Amino acid sequence: MSIIIYGIKNCDTMKKARAWLDAHGVPYEFHDYKAAGVEKDKLKQWRDKVGWETLLNRAGTTFKKLPDSDKEGLSERKALALMAEQPSMIKRPVLDLGPKRVVGFKPDIYAKEVPAKARKKG
Repeated sequence: MSIIIYGIKNCDTMKKARAWLDAHGVPYEFHDYKAAGVEKDKLKQWRDKVGWETLLNRAGTTFKKLPDSDKEGLSERKALALMAEQPSMIKRPVLDLGPKRVVGFKPDIYAKEVPAKARKKG
């Protein structure tokens, strides 16, 4: 099983999530979407799994700095376009577990959702 964690390298939440994965011996690939971007098709796949409202990071500086006209009447289409244009507006991390996505980081949720077989013994 190949696990991919999407996010931004210097984000504190990302650092915590990666530290959790490392501490639990979970092998993963890291995709920095600030450096490498995110394809619109990938955003649509995530939306289909978790919903666009879950993906959009409304608490982040990038979203807060948007003009009010961009924030008002926010639709799915507009939100996806904003996230594709400015990946910092995607909540992080997005953990791709194959058939499942986990957005954000909470140790108890990772403990429940990351399959034990993905973890190294010992």
